[in-house]
Amino acid sequence: MKKISTSCRIGLLGISLIVIILDQISKHFARSSLELYLPKAFLPSWNWTLMYNEGAAFSFLGNQGGWQKIMFAGFAIVVSAALIYYIMRKSYQMIAGVAFSFILGGALGNLIDRIMAGKVTDFIDWYVGTHHWPAFNLADSFICVGVTLLVIESLFFTKK
Repeated sequence: MKKISTSCRIGLLGISLIVIILDQISKHFARSSLELYLPKAFLPSWNWTLMYNEGAAFSFLGNQGGWQKIMFAGFAIVVSAALIYYIMRKSYQMIAGVAFSFILGGALGNLIDRIMAGKVTDFIDWYVGTHHWPAFNLADSFICVGVTLLVIESLFFTKK
């Protein structure tokens, strides 16, 4: 495995920062231009719909009275610290480094929401007919892309 330079590692953290900035700008746009639960058609099967999530994925534990916000924030902090350590100190393929950067940026983007508002802003609403996918945001999207890149890397690019 090729050694990754310090400047490249810092560049990967820069990618995370770009993800955070894009996520926060998009959420600001959603909060300032959309009305809560009022869909705005964007494309067929795609609305912009402002929603808030006090839980985790798919509003998991969203109505538990508040303890879950601390737990999810703590989890995001631990995962983010581990990812920063891994990006800066460990050995990995570049595709994995980009994946870690996407996951880190997404985790921190949603953590900012949890700290600032106690809930995560979601606004991307995909649907087919009357069946809607749970609303999500750019941070969630980058996390999913990062995980997908890790799976692809482990299946096709990792030497066994």
